[in-house]
Amino acid sequence: MIVQPPQSAMVFAAGFGTRMGALTESCPKPLLRLDAHTLLDHTLDLVSAAGIGKAVVNLHYRGQQIRDHLAGRAQPAIVFSDEQPEILDTGGGIVNALGQLGPGPFATINADTVFLGRNPLALLGDAWQRDAWQGIDADALLLLVPVANTVAYTRSGDFFLDTPTAKPHRRGQAPKAPYVYAGAQIIRASAFDQEPEGPFSLNIIWDRLLAKGRVRAAIYPDRWVDVGTPDGLALARDAVAAARV
Repeated sequence: MIVQPPQSAMVFAAGFGTRMGALTESCPKPLLRLDAHTLLDHTLDLVSAAGIGKAVVNLHYRGQQIRDHLAGRAQPAIVFSDEQPEILDTGGGIVNALGQLGPGPFATINADTVFLGRNPLALLGDAWQRDAWQGIDADALLLLVPVANTVAYTRSGDFFLDTPTAKPHRRGQAPKAPYVYAGAQIIRASAFDQEPEGPFSLNIIWDRLLAKGRVRAAIYPDRWVDVGTPDGLALARDAVAAARV
């Protein structure tokens, strides 16, 4: 059995970046500089290095700036999914882009997430193929990172993990959970078959799949930076610089 890794990736770049304050008043968050390159460029480098040939970048806030910035980029092949007049959130954004993502499984990744180590999309692709070889069938494979491996993360975690089955479970009413969703996944296009157009959160899809036992998780073993605030961006810049020394 030959199982192909995803051939397309949804790159979420439409958000307002409000927690960045003045930094995003005139610049979309994905175009903030991590080093000599922007957060978005680093994300697209991960897409390309993972062997994914096509990136669908969604646009809303200051979308023309993102279009202009990426005009000269050759790899991966980039298409845009405009969200107008309203922003569609993560789930609605995917539904809006399904025609460009194709009918098979695809990856999604946040444009403002920094991974300090292995390529998260390559790791997910390997896990997706390995699960298929082992007869494990799922509609979504989430990348989770242990809270202990996070940088600038201040919240309470997202998931528990049943280790034998690799099935994640929501934190629910527990005060803390040991794993954080790292902003990357592989998901089947068929998971969105019943969804209408319009804004809605990807959490709605996950909850439906979790209830059916159709979600698995892969663990990111290296460090991960939550770039949600100016302090998080500063820590990400320091961590990236230190990793190159």
